[in-house]
Amino acid sequence: MFSETKHRAVGVDNTFRRKFDKEEYLERARKREQEASKGPPVQRKPLKHRDYEVDLESRLGKTQVVTPIAPLSQQAGYYCSVCECVVKDSANYLDHINGKKHQRALGMSMRVERASLQQVQERFEVLKKRRTPGSFTEQDLDERILKQQQEEEERKRQRRERKKEKKKEKAVEEEPELDPDVAAMMGFGGFRSSKK
Repeated sequence: MFSETKHRAVGVDNTFRRKFDKEEYLERARKREQEASKGPPVQRKPLKHRDYEVDLESRLGKTQVVTPIAPLSQQAGYYCSVCECVVKDSANYLDHINGKKHQRALGMSMRVERASLQQVQERFEVLKKRRTPGSFTEQDLDERILKQQQEEEERKRQRRERKKEKKKEKAVEEEPELDPDVAAMMGFGGFRSSKK
């Protein structure tokens, strides 16, 4: 029925598989390793205390027109001039400036320098000098809390009195003035107890 001849493609590579020259790729890898090991690794400074105040409140509550052609520094949000990026809210901005990408751009690693005992003692002395004597005590705190509670209670009391006065005024306005005889004929006021 069928002819038993086999069809073979002669001289055609139909495997479609890419053939890799292992020697060539080994040589490329060796060159890449040599180039990488030439220079010393980048030495970054350890993290240090920020010497400036982070400005999160200067643009708070302000209205701003946002246009797509405005430069990055004038777009809505917080602009980082070091990384040249805009972050949309203050929490993400703080995360950004404390993050790895920003610190690396400043030339710092994420490692913290270990403090000596002398450095810690010096820091305590600086903080003690900065604090004004007698500026704040627990007694002051208790007094302030008590004073705030009293002021709040006074405000509530005044609010209640104003509400009562408004109700009385409203009741007087709504109460129609009727002749007592007419009211008695209509059945109004018949259930009141009379005092004698």
